[in-house]
Amino acid sequence: MYRGYVRQSNIAPPGYCPRSRRSRLGWLRSPDRHQPANAARNRHQTGRSHRVRRALAEHRQHVLELVRGAWQRRLADTPGEPVPLAAALHRVLARDIAAPVSLPPFANSQMDGYAVSSAATAGAPGPTVAFDVAPPVPAGRAAGELPVGCAVPVMTGAMLPEGADAVVPIEQAVPDTFAPFAPGHTVELPANVRPGQFVRPAGSDIPAGAPALPAGTVLKAGQLGLLAALGVAEVPVRPRLRVLLLSTGDEVVPPGCGLGPGQIYDANTTMLSAALADAGCEVASSRILADAPDLFAQALAGDLERVAPDLVLTSGGISKGAFEVVKLALAGHGVEFVSVAMQPGGPQALGQVHGTAFLGFPGNPVSSLVSFEMFLRPALSAVLSVPSPRTVLQVPLQVPPGTALESPPGIHQVRRGRYDGAGAVPVGGPASHLVHALAHSNALLQLPPEVTRLEAGGNVEIWLL
Repeated sequence: MYRGYVRQSNIAPPGYCPRSRRSRLGWLRSPDRHQPANAARNRHQTGRSHRVRRALAEHRQHVLELVRGAWQRRLADTPGEPVPLAAALHRVLARDIAAPVSLPPFANSQMDGYAVSSAATAGAPGPTVAFDVAPPVPAGRAAGELPVGCAVPVMTGAMLPEGADAVVPIEQAVPDTFAPFAPGHTVELPANVRPGQFVRPAGSDIPAGAPALPAGTVLKAGQLGLLAALGVAEVPVRPRLRVLLLSTGDEVVPPGCGLGPGQIYDANTTMLSAALADAGCEVASSRILADAPDLFAQALAGDLERVAPDLVLTSGGISKGAFEVVKLALAGHGVEFVSVAMQPGGPQALGQVHGTAFLGFPGNPVSSLVSFEMFLRPALSAVLSVPSPRTVLQVPLQVPPGTALESPPGIHQVRRGRYDGAGAVPVGGPASHLVHALAHSNALLQLPPEVTRLEAGGNVEIWLL
């Protein structure tokens, strides 16, 4: 039987723990291994019964408050950290950034053409003015001064010579191609050229010292491009929420191992790690723990000391079975176990494990990911500014005529489906083990408690994944 560590990722060095947490690790006193859950509940009277269903909105608010508290503690310890631009994608700025240089840093040409003094083209007797052709200014070279009576060939982005205040595109020149750059060549350009024509003035995008990006900005491709253009190589960002991720179950083994009788592969660690990373969190450590409350308690105590996470997230072991390891180990220790009026994902757990925020999701993979999407992801979005909220649409339900989606009364059912731009098609049934259907879905269909039957063509709220 598989016990203890199966897969582990360490970020914090072994033995690391803030002093405030080291003094709190004597709290874990677990019941005997494989003790039935109801016996543990009798011993620990603070655990909440599943018999009273909690409304989805109420539980979402509890999770929001839990995440907000964890994040405030994190910011108090680490308000910001510098990272190179290459590592800053989807991070959040910790402070305002002012432009260290102007963009562009010098007046430059918007077109391939000739840089001229507009005054030299004014009041000409004819439609064109002849200029001697001076040596060209390629991009990346100093321009020098504009010789009197000359036009200077410039390429897009090249610095304008001092004294030039306009650019004539090569297409308006005669000849309309760049001749060999040799002494004696002339070019005819239109008369009465407008000052500033096809010129990008220095600082026209942003002047030096002006606000570039405010604190709280989520750094995406455009924002990183601006910082790079300003010459910023390192940027101060808010820390990421550190998560300790624990999967549970004697039957669960890592992908790549052989399956014994009654065993299944662990989908939750990979799935929730990806969901957390996509939501801007740092999975500081993850592993599988067996259905042994004493081992779970010891492992959690060690991980709290070693990893110092901001949030503990578990999957499995929180429902009504006889061997619910998380409930057996934590009931009565600041964690409540509730039943939310939602399907899948009814069993939920949350609380504080001696100063560390704790969330427990059901063990079935679909239930676990639906719980993440319905509770944790919205809280992270609201508190941390990342990830972006899911797009919510009202669309027609697409099912065969005469059929319908049915949902238990009083339960908020979350079905998986596909949105094709016109409507939502359910994928698979409501069961919580249908991972294949989940993988082929791009939306969550929301059936609120008052909806027990939704006919074809009826409007359904969907969250795009």
